[in-house]
Amino acid sequence: MLHITVVLFLAALVASFGQFGAVASLNDVARHFGRHSSGRSLQSVVGLSGSVLGLGLAALRLSSLGAMPLSSLADRWGRTRVLQRTLALGLLATAAAALSPSYWIFVLCFALARPLLSAASVLVQVVTVELSSTSRRIHRLVIMAAGAGIGAGLSAVLHGVIRGPSSFRWLFAMALAPVLLVVPLLRSIPEPTHDTEDVPLVHLGHVPAGAHGRLAIVATIAFAIGMITGPANGFAFVYGEGVLKISPHFVASVVALSAFTGLAGLLLSRRLSRKVGRRWTVAIGVLATALTSTFAYSGGRTDFTIGYMVGVGAAGLLAPAATAISTEIFAHSIRATAAGWVVVAGVLGATAGLFLFGWVGDAVQVSRVTSLRWPAIVTFLPLLPTLLLLVRLPESSTMELT
Repeated sequence: MLHITVVLFLAALVASFGQFGAVASLNDVARHFGRHSSGRSLQSVVGLSGSVLGLGLAALRLSSLGAMPLSSLADRWGRTRVLQRTLALGLLATAAAALSPSYWIFVLCFALARPLLSAASVLVQVVTVELSSTSRRIHRLVIMAAGAGIGAGLSAVLHGVIRGPSSFRWLFAMALAPVLLVVPLLRSIPEPTHDTEDVPLVHLGHVPAGAHGRLAIVATIAFAIGMITGPANGFAFVYGEGVLKISPHFVASVVALSAFTGLAGLLLSRRLSRKVGRRWTVAIGVLATALTSTFAYSGGRTDFTIGYMVGVGAAGLLAPAATAISTEIFAHSIRATAAGWVVVAGVLGATAGLFLFGWVGDAVQVSRVTSLRWPAIVTFLPLLPTLLLLVRLPESSTMELT
């Protein structure tokens, strides 16, 4: 199982690296393709307006809707087969963004890559759950979350290290390396099977009526999480480098140091998921993510640094438990399909959050851009009461997979 865990860890890492590259380099992309002016609006500071940035990020998020049918195919064609193909094609599309002649071509390339890499990330989680024993599931999900966090952090660190007018192009081109080094390793992963295999689905993306209630609750929670994490992650580097004028090298250092807070969050998630259950861990993680993200956007280098680093810990606390609860409570025959629908809900939440955050940012920063506190408050806090729905889900920490 060690070999399988290592390979899946690498797959999670490179899938996250490919997806997060667009966010990490967004300030450079905006400066390269945008136009600065002498005004005091968000556009005058970073080169593109908050609405345009939000629209581009929202387009990337909306493209992730394609992850649902791709994930659903895994319930028909097999997990590992679909995982290999989605990861390879997604990384190739990411590398193609290095040749972007404009902001919207950049968005288009990542819009093609995003659903493929999102599906690959989902299938890494599904395969991990299905190849793990009940007692080891959360442990291995923590490892996969660590891989995803390292991949995102690596893209941010490399963004800070590789400087120059076309530095983002070199970052995207690096996605070619794992196509040759990591994707071939996936052939050694066994295909998860189940002794009581159900009848194949009639329609792609279909979930039986008996699972609709659980799926609706998980999807609602995923929507709320997406509405918080979408703009919290999407605007972080634009805010830090473009608004606060923090050097990319300093931001890279903050990201590197955040590996320690992220690891602490992951270890805490593993402990809490076993002691108090997945549901309580998800609730604490969402609340912590909302509060730390709001603090990070409140103004000043210190607030940003502390908020970002503690927020990475909160994300580490949230991710494994959220993955566990969204996969363990569904049957084998629909697990990948249900996970795809959860991605859809998260994408819609992130899209709504990005639109709202960007719009409020443009509306309130009319005199001088010093913080994005109000966009954060308006976007992150209103949906927190949806966490009460968690009590209607079964506690899955001791459930045997069906």
